[in-house]
Amino acid sequence: MNKRRKIIAVIGGADPDENSLKIAEKVGFLVAQKGAVLVTGGMEGVMQAASKGAKQANGLVIGILPTVDKESTNPYVDIPIVTGMGEARNIIIARTCDGAIAVDGKYGTLSEIAYCLMFNVPVIGINTWEIAAPIIKAKNAEDAVSIIFEKILKKTNCANGNE
Repeated sequence: MNKRRKIIAVIGGADPDENSLKIAEKVGFLVAQKGAVLVTGGMEGVMQAASKGAKQANGLVIGILPTVDKESTNPYVDIPIVTGMGEARNIIIARTCDGAIAVDGKYGTLSEIAYCLMFNVPVIGINTWEIAAPIIKAKNAEDAVSIIFEKILKKTNCANGNE
């Protein structure tokens, strides 16, 4: 049986409002508290807030950086992965995570959402893009984290023939 830790992406805007920052920090905290690894784009805004929250819960944070410089990451990233790919690194985030929680965001976040949906990765949204049914709406951080873990567990059970 695969005992690999789950990897949850928190995706979102680099310049969000204060409410979105608070939500992202809480989401990061709750993800780490559940024992999952947090992956983000490693930069500022929602990514930094989620990383900060995860570190407050002693979580492991991976940043998939768009830059060629490890030092460009936010201070809460444990493992910076340097790509030099700009926004093209969004596909790596989508391929890496077991589930994603989108908070706020503009077109970069929309591309991450699209990649996740293309790869059948569940996406939970809080104050983010209003698109068709594939994004599951959440009311708050607790709701988002609860739903994403439920979806991942269901997906894992289906893959193992346990549904």
